[in-house]
Amino acid sequence: MAPARHSRRNACRRALCVSAAALLVVGLSLSLGACGGAGITQSYQRGYVLPEGALEQIPLGSSQEQVLIVLGTPSTVATISGETFYYISQRTEQTSFLPQQEVSRRIIAIYFDKGRKVQRIADYGMRDGKVFDAVSRTTPSGGEELSYIRYMMRAVQLN
Repeated sequence: MAPARHSRRNACRRALCVSAAALLVVGLSLSLGACGGAGITQSYQRGYVLPEGALEQIPLGSSQEQVLIVLGTPSTVATISGETFYYISQRTEQTSFLPQQEVSRRIIAIYFDKGRKVQRIADYGMRDGKVFDAVSRTTPSGGEELSYIRYMMRAVQLN
């Protein structure tokens, strides 16, 4: 009788070990699944954050003071051909322990005429590796302005 009792105990221990191992496998697979594509993703915003509906508050002909009230201090100011305010931003995302990846780069440009009134508004970003104006839906032509915008796009990318 003793050997049968001993064999039942071993069978129970084996069954308990198998079920514990199965629970461990399920727990590990669930925790490792979170490290894959569905891991924790964080967004990072650098530079200017454009308030919702802000550009609609600046019609053509608005004063420079009105632009400063609505958008605040620009990231940089240029005097290439007249005065221009540039608001520069970059957004990146990082999933779990992977390196950060750039999601978007954006430069809002407010162009003023000689009387310091808004002449034109542009919302530059990158599409297919080229500078693109989302407001006029065009790629700017060459010249000093495009060179300056390309320079700022590269500077944002390097930082």
